[in-house]
Amino acid sequence: MNQRPALLSLLLGAVAATGFAPLQLWPITLACFAAWLWLVHDAPTLRTALWRGWLFGIAHFTIGNNWIARAFTLQDAMPAWLGYPAVTILAAYLAIYPMLAAGLMWRLASPRATGDQTTPVGGSFALVAGAAWIATEWLRGTMLTGYPWNPLGVIWLPVPGMAWLATLVGTYALSGLTIVVAGALVLLAARQWRFAAPVLAAAALLSVGGLLVRSPQLTADPNAPRIRVIQPNLDQEERPRDDYPEANLAAIERHIGTPGPAPRLIVWPEAALRFFVEQGYPSQYYWKGRPEVTLARIAGQLGPRDIVMTGGNSLQFDAQGELASGTNSVFAIGANAQVLGRYDKAHLVPWGEYLPARPIMSALGLSRLVPGDFDFQPGPGAATIDLPGFGPVGLQICYEIIFSGQTVDQAHRPAFIFNPSNDSWYGRWGPVEHLAMARLRAIEEGLPIIRSTPTGVSAIIDADGRVLGTIPADRDGAIELPIPPGHPATLFARLGNLMAALVALGLLVLAVAIRQRAR
Repeated sequence: MNQRPALLSLLLGAVAATGFAPLQLWPITLACFAAWLWLVHDAPTLRTALWRGWLFGIAHFTIGNNWIARAFTLQDAMPAWLGYPAVTILAAYLAIYPMLAAGLMWRLASPRATGDQTTPVGGSFALVAGAAWIATEWLRGTMLTGYPWNPLGVIWLPVPGMAWLATLVGTYALSGLTIVVAGALVLLAARQWRFAAPVLAAAALLSVGGLLVRSPQLTADPNAPRIRVIQPNLDQEERPRDDYPEANLAAIERHIGTPGPAPRLIVWPEAALRFFVEQGYPSQYYWKGRPEVTLARIAGQLGPRDIVMTGGNSLQFDAQGELASGTNSVFAIGANAQVLGRYDKAHLVPWGEYLPARPIMSALGLSRLVPGDFDFQPGPGAATIDLPGFGPVGLQICYEIIFSGQTVDQAHRPAFIFNPSNDSWYGRWGPVEHLAMARLRAIEEGLPIIRSTPTGVSAIIDADGRVLGTIPADRDGAIELPIPPGHPATLFARLGNLMAALVALGLLVLAVAIRQRAR
């Protein structure tokens, strides 16, 4: 058996990962996907097509998720040497989805599926490939709680005109259209101009047109509400220290700044506040400090209209006063030393915030990837909190921002989204990949997104996905700007991932029309 196509599938999958942050070599990614599509089209059997899809996927996701290995260095219960094997095991599962896409496109659109070994690739194959990718990438973001990290459509962020399509069709459909563009490159190489020329011309026009789009300017009114993002630069590895709660709060306080004429929404990272701020807990849980003392300390540094939004934890107790559960939360704290609202994270990270199948995993001696044996409980879902002087604020904690179509409370659309995160266990590639996906959410929903992380990358992102201000990784500091304006609800914001289904269906109908015309 000729092993060259299999080895080439591995190589193409690995190199295709360079189109994502931090490298953003998107033309290389397009070329790699084009070559892979050709390999799938020419596979002699369904089994071969599936094999080429899985090999492409395992290499692609191993490179793209290399940052996960660092999480295994954070505590002794998970040995560091297991990091890279664990990344490969995860990639072996994720590779099932490009494998399914390859099988679908081969079975439905490759002439090889009917025994025709001579007909070249055609436009219908590219369209079916796009529809198959939409379906399988959506499945990847849904099955087993979902893991839609690095959707293919995110490679278009350096090309604003193409990324703008997400306002209409969303991320999954944008990924499918990216496959269609890659398929057009295949047809261009095969000199099938009739399909390739209009597709590539449309992509070029969108790319150039994006350069003409200008976001609304920030207000120059000195009394307009402002956002202040704080990054304390205390690493995840410092959390086991006994003085971490005080050290973290002191590091944040250095950057609160001086109140001015405008109200400030001062945002802190995920889990930044290690002191409890809610009343009613059994006294032994206040060993770090009384809530009223902590709230008064924070409020004493605020102007009369300032509000702090900080990540922290909430505890729940049973009727006997025993600890029953906890949540990863965001608290809004006013200048009156009161908690104005709370949001509980809904989409929790397996192995990070809870241990799947805990009885089995604990018996094997395994634990969560980050320090602590306490499993969090999920909140009810995307929510909006109304804050005096700032209006409706959407909340999405860390990992939640990667889920297309699940980031906004549809019944109470916010003016912007606050996305506190802790990326300090994400290695070097993870934080910038995470930032890229937040930028794509901003484009989809037409809403600014504010990110505050302990070690970076913190950022203020406008409603067109542009980064207006940022604090680089491994730096402490703060950025302060007027709150960016949002856009009216986009088509995707109104219809959600129904658009992905409609685009996939449209591609399939067009593929059938092209095939019928050819006959």
